[in-house]
Amino acid sequence: MHASRLLLTLTLLAAAAAMSACGRKAPLDTPYEAAVQARKDAEKAKKPLPPEPAQPETDKPFILDRLIQ
Repeated sequence: MHASRLLLTLTLLAAAAAMSACGRKAPLDTPYEAAVQARKDAEKAKKPLPPEPAQPETDKPFILDRLIQ
């Protein structure tokens, strides 16, 4: 019984540590912003330009966003 309680405690601690590492670091670049920056960098370096990115319509919420806000 003592070993099972120790195993349960270690499992819960590992789960808590894994959950605390979840989330996102803010602010993150959107794919559109990254593509615009890549074009600016390529233009500055006089390299062939990647295609012009299409601007996104709107910021659509994701179902898991409520968990990290």
